[in-house]
Amino acid sequence: MESKVADVSLNSEMSVIGRLKTELLSGLTVALALVPEAVAFAFVAGVHPLVGLYAAFLVGLITALIGGRPGMISGATGALAVVMVALVASHGVEYLFAAVVLMGVFQILAGIFRLGKFIRMVPHPVMLGFVNGLAIVIFLAQLGQFKISNDAGDLVWLTGMPLYTMLGLVALTMAIIFFMPKLTKAIPAPLVGIGVVSLLVIGLNLDVSTVGDLASIAGGFPEFHIPMVPFTVETLWVILPYSLILAAIGLIESLLTLNLVSEITETHGGASKECVAQGVANTVTGFFGGMGGCAMIGQSMINVTSGGRQRLSGISAALFLLCFILFASPLIEQIPLAALVGVMFMVVIGTFAWSSFRIINKIPLSDAFVLVLVSGVTVISDLAVAVVVGVIVSALVYAWQSAKKIHARSSLDKKGSKIYELEGPLFFGSVTSFQELFDPKNDPEDVVIDFKNSRVVDHSGLQAIDSLAEKYGRAGKTLHLRHLSRDCQTLLSKAKSLVEVSVLEDPEYGVAADYDKKFAD
Repeated sequence: MESKVADVSLNSEMSVIGRLKTELLSGLTVALALVPEAVAFAFVAGVHPLVGLYAAFLVGLITALIGGRPGMISGATGALAVVMVALVASHGVEYLFAAVVLMGVFQILAGIFRLGKFIRMVPHPVMLGFVNGLAIVIFLAQLGQFKISNDAGDLVWLTGMPLYTMLGLVALTMAIIFFMPKLTKAIPAPLVGIGVVSLLVIGLNLDVSTVGDLASIAGGFPEFHIPMVPFTVETLWVILPYSLILAAIGLIESLLTLNLVSEITETHGGASKECVAQGVANTVTGFFGGMGGCAMIGQSMINVTSGGRQRLSGISAALFLLCFILFASPLIEQIPLAALVGVMFMVVIGTFAWSSFRIINKIPLSDAFVLVLVSGVTVISDLAVAVVVGVIVSALVYAWQSAKKIHARSSLDKKGSKIYELEGPLFFGSVTSFQELFDPKNDPEDVVIDFKNSRVVDHSGLQAIDSLAEKYGRAGKTLHLRHLSRDCQTLLSKAKSLVEVSVLEDPEYGVAADYDKKFAD
């Protein structure tokens, strides 16, 4: 018996050690992939590379500690960088730091007021378009590594042997990542790919671009720094629009990434908690000289596919990145960009929803249109615009389809009253169709509208009933409402009170809002 207990304890201990190793190695892999991304996005925003690296460290660490999705990676992103560049160019980097602080405040408020729950309003075709568009964006971003500066300082495409060497190293990295899990999962495949290709390049002294060619990543520990801007209303008006846009983009990308990672890992994440975490991270980052950030789908996919599931992987990724900055910059700067490009290409393959090609002819045409539209807008514009456009188009399509569903069956009861059995929602989109269902001039003296299979959704529906009651009233006929749901009764009651106060002389509205109790059963 004691032997069995000892075996169970030993297996449990080995399991914990194995999980710790997986989390740490996943974090190391993510940290290596974060370096060129953070440097590149800093260049896009027009700031020093360390501003991007500090953001990757601080945002990544804080969101890993208190975020709503363990295993999700955050850092400096291109979606935010393209917005920041205009502010930096016009007012300087100090205004950027102030904008990032205010951005964080807005995100914290979004979390406190639980606005993250509205991410559930994003339809599935929009989600598919999001991941497809983002995969394309990640792919296109890697193509910049296939360019080199010529004597005139212009970027030109690689040709000849440099191109073949680059392609060969990228292909080798991808092959290692693909086949490594079939041999062993003890070490994350992307880390093995980066290590093998780096050793090959160093051992053979191959002339290829490395991380050091982008910029030096050596630096010190980020220091507390209050943004050096005038604390005036004018400054607030300068940074306010940028902060709002950055907060919205950051939350949308973070929450969509959270949903995607949750689906892959078959776990749940806290949307509002993630909003607060992103806000705290960006507020702190702004005070420590960082450019701010949000969730990164590429690095999150690297972490998940490498086995990272707990907070430790994100924490270790941030701490490894800080170690690179403080101590290991000469070593990290020798990593060939081809290895990191190979890793990101595998991320593209894993991120893209290939199933969308299979289902594109099987789903409604409107959903297929939204999927393609969101993908295209993500590539051409940015993620936030793409998602907003996708949600608006989806909502309009739904409203149009719902508007066509309203209809009524009419019959006469024993008393000679005409009964309209209404079906479908009564809202702004279906008002016209609703009004065309009735014939006040030719209907009998007593008319009943049965709402058993319908409901009044909004004020336009109330106004439609009021208008219809007025027509029957002018014709000297009585209109009754039957089987109104409790919420519809409340809505009509509230509207009636409002009308009685504002248009007290209106004699017709009482007919529309008069709920005839004898028909309630």
